Amino acid sequence: MTTSDLALGVLGYGLRGSLARTAHRPGAGARVTVLADPDPAARAKAARDLPGVRTVTDHREVVEGRGVDAVLILTPDHTHADLACQALRAGTPVFLEKPLEITVEGCDTILRTAHRTGTPLYVGHNMRHMPVVRLMRDIVARGEIGTVRTVWIRHFVGYGGDWYFKDWHAERRNTTGLLLQKAAHDIDVLHWIAGGYTRTVQALGDLMVYGDNPHRRAPGEPKHDDWYTTDGHWPPATQRGLNPVIDVEDVSLVNMRLDNGVLAAYQQCHFTPDYWRNYTVIGDAGRLENVGDGPGAVVKVWNSRRSAQRTDADAEYPVPEQDEGGHGGADPLLIDEFLRFVRVGGRTDTSPVAARMAVAAGARATESLRDGGTPREVPPLDPELVAYFDNGQTAPGRP
Repeated sequence: MTTSDLALGVLGYGLRGSLARTAHRPGAGARVTVLADPDPAARAKAARDLPGVRTVTDHREVVEGRGVDAVLILTPDHTHADLACQALRAGTPVFLEKPLEITVEGCDTILRTAHRTGTPLYVGHNMRHMPVVRLMRDIVARGEIGTVRTVWIRHFVGYGGDWYFKDWHAERRNTTGLLLQKAAHDIDVLHWIAGGYTRTVQALGDLMVYGDNPHRRAPGEPKHDDWYTTDGHWPPATQRGLNPVIDVEDVSLVNMRLDNGVLAAYQQCHFTPDYWRNYTVIGDAGRLENVGDGPGAVVKVWNSRRSAQRTDADAEYPVPEQDEGGHGGADPLLIDEFLRFVRVGGRTDTSPVAARMAVAAGARATESLRDGGTPREVPPLDPELVAYFDNGQTAPGRP
């Protein structure tokens, strides 16, 4: 492939349209040449944000059209399997926004299609490029807390009422549940840091706050202009213009056992006043914990002695600052890796196998919480697919 700009097609220009803007780098490696979205307002915004882009209503003009080197699929979760498989069968390299899909079966269909066609597949798990995540992983890899034994994650989704209960995210048919949609990020990070995949899950959850809110939009009514604010919509009961249907949980708790014996817990709440993620990783020789996950955050390590509660950790590492960009600078790094992958291939920090295993854990945990917390086994992935993707999407033994 030449060093000229890659011609990119885009499907969808909603909340993750920011990735299309990040990828649009005329003269610097890539440009978005065509974008499909059925919403005229989204197409108009894309035309303003991406100079020179051609906008269309039918995704097939992008997926099946000529002159596109790769496609970014940024559409709602339940559309991923159909759209990704169409692009893969057409031989067009795919960037697929996380989660990979909303069911285990959908994930496996995508992976089998990529394997059968040999078309490159990249999944947008941007948190693997977040400075706080990479710092924690480096600390673990250096052995500062010994061998990881347990991981506890708390996700305070302070803007959950705005971002997930006013549109398609609020409906099971589109997401399976927010435990899958949101936790796919954190479960993937958990797997990456702990060095294993979830095998058994048990979960509890409920729709505690937004389910009782009667202030819903009428079916077909667009989101209100003030659907999202940084300083309003508090307390949660003051939310207005919620989705007509809300049947996903707004709080969930999950226990997990990984295939390497690590025990983990994940908690997610969509009606907290603050928005951040807190990771605690405990090994057999210490523990680490992040305080904040953006600019100014630190990761603390306690590993020299036993003591009563103390805030003065044995080591304190500031989270490196990245250039501007979404998710603490992770989005530009994610796009950089994808463009490199399209040009030259090879292994990547993101992983289709890991993306599938994160969805599988989230899907089975959602089944558990809706069945009174009964344990569920997470199905393993076909070893042939594992080998293919772990080998950089090349069949083992083949260059």
